Amino acid sequence: MTQTQTDTDSDADGQPLSHYVGASLDRYFESLNGSAPPCDLYRMILEQVEKPLLERVLDYSRGNQSKAAAMLGINRGTLRKKLRSYDLDG
Repeated sequence: MTQTQTDTDSDADGQPLSHYVGASLDRYFESLNGSAPPCDLYRMILEQVEKPLLERVLDYSRGNQSKAAAMLGINRGTLRKKLRSYDLDG
């Protein structure tokens, strides 16, 4: 663990979230089997990660958007905008 990571950055096995993200990316690139990845990989990954992140944090906070925004480190207005963009505001 690097000095900038805190105990909350790791799971019960001591693995930081980045470990699992890296493993998922490795599997993704292996599955391409030599084909070129999409040219907008950064956007694609952000979209693939952000929606389930918002869903899980909202679920964890029992739908409390102020608490969810605080957990995410964003303001509630930004959270609401993101929820609308993923059609999660209903």
